[in-house]
Amino acid sequence: MRNWTSLKGSLTATATTIAAATMTATAAAAQSGLEIVGRPIDGKMGFQPAVTELASELQWLDHMILILITIITLFVTGLLLYVVVRYNRRLNPKPATFTHNSPLEVAWTVVPILILVVIGAFSLPVLFKQQEIPVADITIKATGKQWYWTYEYSDHEFEFDSYMIGSPATGGDNRLTAEVEAQLVEAGYSREEWLLATDTAVVVPVGKTIVMQVTGADVIHSWTIPAFGVKQDGVPGRLAQLWFKADREGVYFGQCSELCGIAHAYMPITVKVVSEAVYATWLEGAKAEYAGIPAAVTVASAD
Repeated sequence: MRNWTSLKGSLTATATTIAAATMTATAAAAQSGLEIVGRPIDGKMGFQPAVTELASELQWLDHMILILITIITLFVTGLLLYVVVRYNRRLNPKPATFTHNSPLEVAWTVVPILILVVIGAFSLPVLFKQQEIPVADITIKATGKQWYWTYEYSDHEFEFDSYMIGSPATGGDNRLTAEVEAQLVEAGYSREEWLLATDTAVVVPVGKTIVMQVTGADVIHSWTIPAFGVKQDGVPGRLAQLWFKADREGVYFGQCSELCGIAHAYMPITVKVVSEAVYATWLEGAKAEYAGIPAAVTVASAD
């Protein structure tokens, strides 16, 4: 009986060790095999795919204003050409002597006001939706530092640093060397993600409201993910907030968008949106790796 109790305890300890190691590896690698959705593409124009309600509304607003401004530009250009042709010296040798045209002056004052009112009527609700922070399912604090990000999962009391793969802090020298390319491949990326991928990523579940608290530890930084339609400056001594709810799994990239020093170009942002089940597994591993909390292990008992 004593031998069985000893063996059972040994098996339990071994299982705990294996599970903890597995969770640790899971936390380090986050989630591999995800589609890379939000990234810049060389030579392309336009927006990245919108995967949040905020991004969809921002892109719609941009397209609406672009159409409106195009119509105004064509009208003004056509009016200028008409005046140049109709009232040049050859066709109009004797210039007019009037100085006022009240209906015309009222029109060019009222019409621009109406246009601005229309733009404001559509843009202000979008702005308010960004600024009205909803109740969070998950709260993460992002602290910008020269030149990397620190992420704290406030609900679970652990944090980790996120460096660009190939930055000096990870053994690189800001060049795409064979060693850096090997690091990219090991982390599940390719050379196409050079300057975009980080050694650790923010991992969030799909369809959940994520509130990011953004600040800076030294100078002003800015946390930005174009596919989410979010951008927030991180000012030292202040705590700002943004929110998003991604509706598509995948890997998304952003950059620090506030000039913050000599290595400003080398502090990218990586966010991985995964299923709830994968997130739960990653979270257990992250707590074991970053907070030192052992993963829960269930061992079947035997009579």
